[in-house]
Amino acid sequence: MAEFYKFLAEYEVLIYILLAIGALFSFRWLWRSWQDWQVAVYKLEKEFSTRRLGQAAAISILILIFFCFEFFMASFILPGLPAQAFLSTPTLDFISTPTGTLSSAMMTQFAVVPASTQGPNALGCTPKQVEITSPKPGEEVKGTIDLIGTANIPDFGFYKYEVAPLGSDVWATISADREMKVDQPLGRWDTTALTPGDYQIRLVVTDNQGTALPACVIPLRVVPNQ
Repeated sequence: MAEFYKFLAEYEVLIYILLAIGALFSFRWLWRSWQDWQVAVYKLEKEFSTRRLGQAAAISILILIFFCFEFFMASFILPGLPAQAFLSTPTLDFISTPTGTLSSAMMTQFAVVPASTQGPNALGCTPKQVEITSPKPGEEVKGTIDLIGTANIPDFGFYKYEVAPLGSDVWATISADREMKVDQPLGRWDTTALTPGDYQIRLVVTDNQGTALPACVIPLRVVPNQ
């Protein structure tokens, strides 16, 4: 279903063009069949004209239904779908409104890596486009925190933020949203699901063509919530 939604969104203009060309030929066929039916005199000729008229009408109605379906989907359904509807990757867990929670099952794959493998610096961030401004790199966090940052690029599609042990490439999606943010809350993150230790969190912003910009990655330390 995700691929179907993506197809309707990406090829909307092409679909309209193909339907318009098809409608041009089918309606022309329908008009000529109608004229032939009107001037038909003999019974066999009348039956043949009626058959052609029915076929032309059926194809014309089918094209009209396809046009209405595409228009309805592109105008009312697709704009309201969450970002996950356009992604076929089964490992991503997107929701339309960020909640900032991770399942305990997702955490079982994480092994905490010592902090010495990487310094407390932000990597890949683009000021005023893709950046996390709070918490700061190397900051200690606990409990549920608010992530503050910016997800603001040309042709904006959606953003997501993910967490992984420091130095690891195994990322778990915390949440995602389709609303641009400029130095605003990106969502919440419940760190109580994690074993205390050193982690990295990254913000990934993707345009409406599915192209992701370089991620903004910051290291953090999760401490016990006491």
